[in-house]
Amino acid sequence: MSWAQRIEQALDERLLASAYRQRQANQGGSTRWLMVDGRRYLNFSSNDYLGLSQHTAVIQGWQDGAKRHGVGSGGSGHVTGYTEAHAAFEQRLAQWQGYDRALLFISGFGANQALLAALMQKGDRLLADRLSHASLLEAAMHAPSRLRRFQHNQPESLAGLLQPVVAGETLVVTEGVFSMDGDEAPLAALAALTHSANGWLLVDDAHGVGVIGEGGRGSCWKQEVCPDLLVITFGKAFGVSGAAVLCDEPVAEYLLQFARHLIYSTSMPAAQVVALDAALDCIQKGDELRQRLNDNIHYFREGASRLPLLMTESSTAIQPLIVGENHRALELAGSLREEGLWVTAIRPPTVPEGSARLRITLTAVHQRDDIDRLLEVLHDHC
Repeated sequence: MSWAQRIEQALDERLLASAYRQRQANQGGSTRWLMVDGRRYLNFSSNDYLGLSQHTAVIQGWQDGAKRHGVGSGGSGHVTGYTEAHAAFEQRLAQWQGYDRALLFISGFGANQALLAALMQKGDRLLADRLSHASLLEAAMHAPSRLRRFQHNQPESLAGLLQPVVAGETLVVTEGVFSMDGDEAPLAALAALTHSANGWLLVDDAHGVGVIGEGGRGSCWKQEVCPDLLVITFGKAFGVSGAAVLCDEPVAEYLLQFARHLIYSTSMPAAQVVALDAALDCIQKGDELRQRLNDNIHYFREGASRLPLLMTESSTAIQPLIVGENHRALELAGSLREEGLWVTAIRPPTVPEGSARLRITLTAVHQRDDIDRLLEVLHDHC
């Protein structure tokens, strides 16, 4: 089979399975509204949970940072891309989360890949929740360590996998809030099991930090857990982009020596860091925004409970409606868009086979009327 035949076959298979992915250019709108082809849609697909991408203080921070530092970083952090702005923000993040150190990465995907590639060696054991993010599972599959996956959010399943003694080290991987189901991991139970087996716990809290816990500190803070490695990302509640790994002093120094994604990637611009610093101010003072978001979540769930679709046990901004078949999820998403509502159909391989869904995300800037409109159209088409 030639390269062309291989590629054509793979694309045809995706099309036949109603799993073909397509991007669609828009004219802006990362929170309540989205403009596509000149039409305005109510946006229920954004991860900008607090609406900070449009916050005047965050925008002003980026503009001020650009005036001072320019719009690029000029190199990796090991060359010229690490400024006083980077250093100050890392220190502030670490203090906020209660860690020795924080290291900035250009993406959450890159941070997770960097961690597993740098830490895992032959003879080690990596135990990951079955529904962990693709960045974690892909890195785990390429690591020289042995990967085993425990049943989603089931401490008993993890306990069984921890029983055999291994020669190397053990790393347990999970998320704080799962991106496709919106449910929260039982972090306290997972941490107790992991540490009783002398392992380390890595928590990716991309969808928890900013919206959960006191002052928006996230899932771990809420459950009074301090994982050995905490990954937070800035493309969700922070409203910007990038990520950080929080850890102790020796691990930070180790990553600075051996994490190739960190060493060889151009660092995020200092202007972006200044915007992130402003976003952190908003998060720390954001109790009213978090309350608005929680009110919207409860209101939606009450209205959606009467739909003939399966809802997950989610109390977070991520509210999936399980449809089942790929083609039906696409049809429903299309019907919603015809009515001016932007909702994304999520299909395998992103989610397990037979669990295609409408992934509805709520934000603090949605109005009650917006949610009423969404519920009305869902009831009409389901």
